[in-house]
Amino acid sequence: MLNNLYISNIVLIEKLNLQFGNGLNIMTGETGAGKSILLDALSLALGARSDTGLIRSGCDMATVSAEFDCANDNIKNILDENGIDCDDGIILRRNLSTDGKSKAWINDVPVSIKTLKQIGDELVEIHGQFENHSLLDATTHLTSLDEYAGLYNSEFKDVLNHVRASYNDLHASQKRLKELTEILEKSESEREFLEHNVNELRKLNPQPGEEEELANTRAAMMDAEKNAGILNDAIEALKNNGNSLDEQICSVAHILERVKTDPNPYADAIDKLYDAANTVAEIGEQIHPENTNIEDIDSIEERLFAIRAAARKHRCSADELPNKLADMENQLNAIDNSDAELKKSRADVEKYTKVFNEHANKLSELRRNASDNLRKQILKELPDLKLGSADFMVDIQNAEPSANGTDNVVFMIKTNPGTPFAPLHKIASGGELSRFMLALRVVLNNPNNKKAIVFDELDTGISGATAAAVGARLNKLAQNEQLLVITHSAQVAGFADKHFKISKQSDNDTTTTTVNEISGDDRINEIARIISGATITEESIATAKTLIKN
Repeated sequence: MLNNLYISNIVLIEKLNLQFGNGLNIMTGETGAGKSILLDALSLALGARSDTGLIRSGCDMATVSAEFDCANDNIKNILDENGIDCDDGIILRRNLSTDGKSKAWINDVPVSIKTLKQIGDELVEIHGQFENHSLLDATTHLTSLDEYAGLYNSEFKDVLNHVRASYNDLHASQKRLKELTEILEKSESEREFLEHNVNELRKLNPQPGEEEELANTRAAMMDAEKNAGILNDAIEALKNNGNSLDEQICSVAHILERVKTDPNPYADAIDKLYDAANTVAEIGEQIHPENTNIEDIDSIEERLFAIRAAARKHRCSADELPNKLADMENQLNAIDNSDAELKKSRADVEKYTKVFNEHANKLSELRRNASDNLRKQILKELPDLKLGSADFMVDIQNAEPSANGTDNVVFMIKTNPGTPFAPLHKIASGGELSRFMLALRVVLNNPNNKKAIVFDELDTGISGATAAAVGARLNKLAQNEQLLVITHSAQVAGFADKHFKISKQSDNDTTTTTVNEISGDDRINEIARIISGATITEESIATAKTLIKN
């Protein structure tokens, strides 16, 4: 339900804050007072195409926001996708600048105009001369007929659910059959390729994590080989002309021992030399070059490079090769068993087709019964709405199987006898179309509908009993739904639950449109003005009092 509409600097409106209520909200005013501006402003908030011509003269920016207090599942899904919370209601806001830029927000979260329109279409349905409201879209007719059928036939929803479930089974079986057929068609050309690759990978037998393990082993073995060379150099450095360094040190000590002086002045040096020789000998015994088998490195590298080459060939990581092998084995198995699986898959398609057709035929029957009842009820409404020459029917044609069955539904209308039926959107526009939409809405009235419905141009070319009939039907429709109606009819205005008067004031430089809720004598005088024009008479006041129903 639309609770509040705030408008700033839209055409003749400087600032306006309207609070709507449940039921029938009527707006009246003299011609040219600015009633269409309200619709333009509301449409802007709902995501309509922007027009800088809507910005009030002398202003840089126009703003409009609309506040709603409910959200259906479709709305919640859209809001969830955009990270928008709606626990406290929904506020749509739109800014329009003179440079042509337009910005939109939902609950103060910036959104695209496309998203704003998606939400707007779920919240409000506008029936006006230039509006593309939902019932003019033939794709909505099947859903509308189903909602109508579901309200009057408890069996309908169960049958529709059976159709959807059986279609899911049928669609899955058809998809599987198509996959198997394609596999069979490509089997001969792919079998040799798959067999070669499967045998190749089976022989290689790669294991998860093996590439990393081999790479680490290879690196360690290469380091060991380098270390062996370094240690051999150290051993060679301890030798000189075949004699080890410790032997050479001992030789020096022996030579010094031959000194004839007693005591020998080199005794300490000789002891140190022998100690050094012993230390060098011990170090030499500790140095053992690592024994790295070159053949081992070659085998490690050969396997590592083979695994990496296979990964490049199959365009995957080395760790994914086992899964790649399993996939190709499954494909090969599918080819080998395709005949048996194909036979089973065809049987499944045949079985699910039969089940689906049984439910779909039942659904079509229920839809045709519902369409007959819908036509009868619509035709009862039309004469009182000055559409007595019009005729209505529901055209149900066969369609490709879907989750909705096998029916294509289009609402058809003809406005004059002898003319052919045509789709709903091709009938006359303006008041005639709006009144027909009213008849449809009254008959299709869904108590679960939470949209606000706007009617404009509803009373064009009618008066008297026809206008009273329009008012009565709006009143009936407003028992379950919120209506916003712009009218020139005193009979229609008399049914208002809330009545708003649209006025235009001018001074020397500016013209401003204002909207005020009226009641009591103000409301009587406004309805009297509609009846008698600028000069309100006692007779028009008396008539106005008789027209006020709420």
